[in-house]
Amino acid sequence: MATYMYTPVVEDYLKAIWMLQQIEAPVSTSRIAERLEVSAAAVTAMVKRLAEQNLLRHEPYYGVRLTPAGELASLRIIRRHRVLELFLTEVLGYAWDTVHQEAERLEHAASDELIERLARLLGEPARDPHGSAIPTAEGEVDRVVYPTLAEAHPGERGRIVEVSIHEPEQLRYLGSLNLYPGAHLEVVECAPFDGPISLNVNGQARVIARGLAAQIHVDVDSRGDAA
Repeated sequence: MATYMYTPVVEDYLKAIWMLQQIEAPVSTSRIAERLEVSAAAVTAMVKRLAEQNLLRHEPYYGVRLTPAGELASLRIIRRHRVLELFLTEVLGYAWDTVHQEAERLEHAASDELIERLARLLGEPARDPHGSAIPTAEGEVDRVVYPTLAEAHPGERGRIVEVSIHEPEQLRYLGSLNLYPGAHLEVVECAPFDGPISLNVNGQARVIARGLAAQIHVDVDSRGDAA
């Protein structure tokens, strides 16, 4: 993977654009400004700078796309962040609802050598504490898109793969329901009109709001009759 060093601000932009590209591409400058909580003028200036460095291409009136060099740099940053999150939880005992902000601070200071040492210590992990795929040192990443729990039907069973939430209170709540990556569940009932979803999670009855369920990705392994 490329070893060029960028400023923390540039790294934040590259990471944000990569994350947004997983939802829509090209990415509008307004979406970047919203995600990073900066002004439109600041985004315009940074987009011009990143384009000059061949890290992205700007399509007027449409948005931006990362170049191959920009994507590689983004994945390097994301690898740092996710390996750090896993180290903080697995080795230092941090709760999964506290590691995101801590890793945000550490990722800009950590060297590639440190990250590779941590990855070896952790057994070359494939996913972080929230189930998000960890890019390899070569810039490869698992791009399989799993359906969300909100899309599931009564009688379906599966295993939680990823929880795409960073808000600490929501993560603590999901943890109280044992809705961690790896948990096995069965959908019991889906209330109409976007109502809550009733589940069995590791054999325990749970109810979750549809909005939260839309951010939980599940590997569905079977479907049976509704419970």
